[in-house]
Amino acid sequence: MATLDTRRFTFMQLMELDACTRCGECIKWCPTFAEKPERDAITPLRKIEAVRRFLNRQYGLWARLFGPRPPSNEALQEHSGGTYDCTLCGRCGVVCPVHINTRSLWIAMREALVDAGAYPAQLDHLRETITTKYNLSGDPNEKRLIWSENLPQVPEGVKGKSQAEVVYFVGCVSSFYPQSYSVPQSTVQVLERAGVDFMTLGGEEWCCGFPLIIAGMGEAALESVRHNVEAVRRSRARQVVTGCPSCYHTWKHDYARLLGEPLGFEVLHITELIEQVIRAGRLALRPSEDKVTYHDPCDLGRTSGVYEAPRNVIRAIPGVTLVEMEHHHEYSLCCGGGGDVEMADAELTAAVAARRIAEAQATGASVLLSACQQCKRTLAGAARREKVRLRVLDITELVARQMA
Repeated sequence: MATLDTRRFTFMQLMELDACTRCGECIKWCPTFAEKPERDAITPLRKIEAVRRFLNRQYGLWARLFGPRPPSNEALQEHSGGTYDCTLCGRCGVVCPVHINTRSLWIAMREALVDAGAYPAQLDHLRETITTKYNLSGDPNEKRLIWSENLPQVPEGVKGKSQAEVVYFVGCVSSFYPQSYSVPQSTVQVLERAGVDFMTLGGEEWCCGFPLIIAGMGEAALESVRHNVEAVRRSRARQVVTGCPSCYHTWKHDYARLLGEPLGFEVLHITELIEQVIRAGRLALRPSEDKVTYHDPCDLGRTSGVYEAPRNVIRAIPGVTLVEMEHHHEYSLCCGGGGDVEMADAELTAAVAARRIAEAQATGASVLLSACQQCKRTLAGAARREKVRLRVLDITELVARQMA
């Protein structure tokens, strides 16, 4: 029987396991449990109870009295299923009355489960793909700029520079998944029109490491982290800009910690940069009569605290009406596409996305906007399946369309 290693948990996280008051407030906010109510192990409450019980029987008072007893394989697999059915959206942490940092706690649980060998088998393929192909899809990494081939005119910053003020970090989904090609295409057109001195890394861009970090396999991401930071430093850029909230969070909040040193440059989400250039008068936008609603990506909103920059960009378009969904800002419902859940349970991802599409439809908006290529991909798929007449766009696509 496998043991659960306490070294994967910080002292604060071990305290958080005991701090849980078992109030159950988190349960009704969990998007995956709402779609799988028969899977009690998904709930934040049960995940915490399971790990607390495992650790007590291995190292605590119970172990001292009766001898250490590792968890049974059945108990470990049940806990693993619940832990990996979590999208890591962080809603539970928002409503927790004792302010447990649940998202980081769930990742620590996944790290311990990887050590114990109790994790979805698909993640071995994920690790192999990212560490050998340097991207999420497994395609040749030198093809990272394939999305640019359909541009009417390819900006110099896409292929023609080795140094620039800004590095546009495209990300795996936008680089290799055709449903998302329009996001980087729109982004570089906006950057070019705004006069931003930018470049891409092309084949020198490797996966940011986020899928491995949240899978509990963070050590496997270190090579990519070092490679990407050195590539940006060679460019002498002052800023890294990315449209992917997961890349953004990883660059901004994880890279310096993993390297143990400052990056030496600023990290921005594309909506933050677009907001700046609009305020500086460097990007004129044509009016639109669209009624739109905005979906907060989990890794941009709850995880990184960026709520207003996307909304300010939307409001900068003359004539646009922005209406909020029932759940927005820190209470926003997850699209279902996060946490590596889609790899293990695509039906669960689809069910969560359908619930979010229903909220968007209820606003009466004709356009559903997000600031994440994965959210766009997940929600657009849900709109097609549910036969909802709702256009799903990334904010950069709307801005590119409205450029004067």
